[in-house]
Amino acid sequence: MTDAAVRRVRLHEWREVRDLRIRAVGDPAAAIAFLTTREQELARDDAHWQSRTADSALGLNAAQFVAIAGEQWVGSATVLVREPGTTDVFGREVPAPRAELVGVFVDADHRGQGVLDALVAEASAWAEAVGANGLTLDVHIDNARAQAAYRRLGFSATGLALDTEVGREIQMHRPG
Repeated sequence: MTDAAVRRVRLHEWREVRDLRIRAVGDPAAAIAFLTTREQELARDDAHWQSRTADSALGLNAAQFVAIAGEQWVGSATVLVREPGTTDVFGREVPAPRAELVGVFVDADHRGQGVLDALVAEASAWAEAVGANGLTLDVHIDNARAQAAYRRLGFSATGLALDTEVGREIQMHRPG
């Protein structure tokens, strides 16, 4: 199992949130795993990161969980709660309350050690606590490694798919 501790981000940790996100989008698999590039993330100002971290640390509609091994941040997962009638990041209308798992990342040297499992467990517990019925996510059709990891954690394809700027994404869901 993992030696990383998993917890929700804290308000003052915006620099760590920024640095981990920049590392994540710079990962070789990032082109099919994230909707932004390293250059786009580097261009964001401190106010963006402070606001993003505040929402993820204190908000009722978003929570970011991080995995920390020793002093190093090695993984992250964020849950966004979507209300019926709103739209998701791809512009799809949300027909029923939904908790979306987004921004999932685990450093290459910590993959396969239970970090993803711990992140998803914390994200799932938080989503359940705010009234969501499980977790939903979108994963690139060519990201077989991520799909296999999510299936191992109880996610299954919903049958919904969408063509995006980074290619075809399939939706997966894990009941609460």
